[in-house]
Order: sequence, then structure tokens, then C-alpha cells
Amino acid sequence: MTAIDPTAHLTAEQIEELGRELDAIRDEVIADRGEKDAAYIRKVISAQRKLELVSRGVLLFSFFPPAWLIGTAGLSVAKIMDNMEIGHNILHGQWDWMRDPKIHSTTWEWDHVSPSEQWKHSHNELHHTYTNVIGKDNDLGYGIMRVDEDQRWHPFHLGQPLWNFINACFFEYGIAAYDLELGKNLHKRRRKNPEFRARAKAVGRKIRKQVLKDYVIHPLLSGPSFLTTLAATFTANLVRNIWTHSVIMCGHFPEGVQVFERRSIKGETRGQWYLRQMMGSANISGSKAMHFMTGNLSHQIEHHLFPDLPSNRYAEVAVKVRALFEKYELEYVTGPLPKQVFSAWHKVFRLSLPNKKPKVKTPDREQELVAA
Repeated sequence: MTAIDPTAHLTAEQIEELGRELDAIRDEVIADRGEKDAAYIRKVISAQRKLELVSRGVLLFSFFPPAWLIGTAGLSVAKIMDNMEIGHNILHGQWDWMRDPKIHSTTWEWDHVSPSEQWKHSHNELHHTYTNVIGKDNDLGYGIMRVDEDQRWHPFHLGQPLWNFINACFFEYGIAAYDLELGKNLHKRRRKNPEFRARAKAVGRKIRKQVLKDYVIHPLLSGPSFLTTLAATFTANLVRNIWTHSVIMCGHFPEGVQVFERRSIKGETRGQWYLRQMMGSANISGSKAMHFMTGNLSHQIEHHLFPDLPSNRYAEVAVKVRALFEKYELEYVTGPLPKQVFSAWHKVFRLSLPNKKPKVKTPDREQELVAA
């Protein structure tokens, strides 16, 4: 929440006109999607499965250092592909229009400890609805970080660079934890809630399934390479976790990205919702390969405007969206990956410290920020 509103120059009529122009971009892509798009996602799924199979096969001989390096690298890439360009986007319903029961948001399960149904609720329904709204969007700071200068500082926040690093290393478990909303549900009374207990059991089953596959069955099949395969799988999961965490951090946390108070979204119109997505997200510039490895979440602004459009269309959509930023004199926050990672981590460190000059707040605003 910046002192100067970067959208203050827009009239209500301009905001709604912006919304209509964005609707028109979405409608154009929906009308045009077809076999070429379907062939794309099928090709990606096929390539990912082959890469994972070959990489796990190579790791059967991982006691040879070259095999360990090749197999670990391949498995890392395969896991990133599964989570980013495939799983994340299928679970958004981007490919439901194909009417393929094998590539559908209601049937897909991914290589991740968070069950797809729970992730869809916390991510699709909550995060994308309440993007960067303090106290409503769990993806904003993952419930463990101070994300704005106007939030009250506590000594606990001094450790947030460390908490964030640990969260990055075990990111899939962090996601499962805040999908369960453990922060509020570990209260003794809430722990007995039947709905929470059922969701916790579902996460437990998914964790057991993932651990059995990655840390028991595959290493056992490796025979004399048991320990090296175990290390390789752990390394691949670590690489996948740090990569996905970095991409998501770059999408919502760099300097220049706006956060919002809960009261600011009361009575929000379609145009205002679009505007909040535009101001609450940031992109990553780079090569086609980099965009692919991020699951096209390097086009985070476009993804938040149109979360159900096929990810392979975000690059072409970005040209039109950026033109609208320029037309309405809004800042299009983007930059290469190193710059965005540095910006996000700089903000993490900066907000771990108390404000140099306390800001004056109204009683209502203070109460809301403390509650967040």
C-alpha cells in the first residue's frame, strides 16, 4: 500500500473501459483456441513423461558420477515441467475446453504433496480472487512474512529471510501447510473440526504416496545405487522447490508490485478486479526456454488477468496487455530473472526490519493491518 496510488489518475469510466478491452482480448483467444493448442499440451505431457522415465532409468546406475549428474538434471527438469507448465495450468482449467478426461482439472493429479483439490481451492479460488489483499491472500508472504511497511512489525519478522529460505527448500510442503491453513486450524478447538481432519488426512495420504515413490520404491529398484538414487531424488525435489518458489516470488513480491487492504475490494467491479491483478503482479523477461520452464508464469500479469487461457498464448497476449498499460499510464513491472529475484529478496530483508519512520494510520486501518 503505497502512499501515492499509482492508479489515482484513472476515472471510474476509464477503469471500466479498461475492463472491457481486457475482456475483448480474452474473448479473442477463446474464439481462436483449437487443435494447435491441444497438440501443444499433449506434446509437453509426452515429453515430460519420457524425460522422467529416462532420467529415473539413468539413476538406476547413479553410483557412476556421470549417470548421477545426468539423471538428477533430467529428473529436476521433469519435476519442474510437471508442476509448472503441466500441473499448475491444467488444474487452472486452461485445457478443460478440450473435453479430454485425461487432461482435465477435475481428474488431474500432480507430482506434489498437496492434493490437487485442496490446491485448487487455496490457489484458484482464494489467491486469484484476492490477489495481494493482506489477510485474504495466503500466497502473499505465505503467512510467515511481513509484506508491507504498514503492517505492524514484531521481532519475529527479523527471521523472515531465514523462514523464506527454508520455505523455498521445502516449498511443496509449505504449500500443503497453508492449503490446510495450519496457522489458524492448529488451535485445539479447530483441530477437531471434521472438515479439517478430513483434509489433513488427504494431505497425509498424498505425502506418503510421494515419499514411497521418490524415497523408497525408486531407490530400492536401483539396488547398489540405493543411496545415490535417494540423494538424486532429494536433490531433484530441492531444485524443483527452489525454482518454483523463485518464480512465484518474482510474480508478486518485487519492488513496484502493489498490495491492498481488505476494505479496498468491497464492491469491486470487473474493471477494478482487472486493475488489481495488473498492479499486484510482475513479469519476468527472458527467452522462450525460460518462459517454458516457469510454466509461462513469467507472464504473471497476463496469467492473473486470464488464468483460464492456455499458457502457450500468454506471450502473444502480453503484447496487447502491455499496450494497455502504456495507454492508461500504468507501470508494467517486469525484468530479467536475476533482477526480479534480487528485488523480491531485497524486499524480504527490508521488511524484516522495523520502519525507520512510523507511519500515521487511522484507527480502522491500524486494526485491519494488525489483524492481517
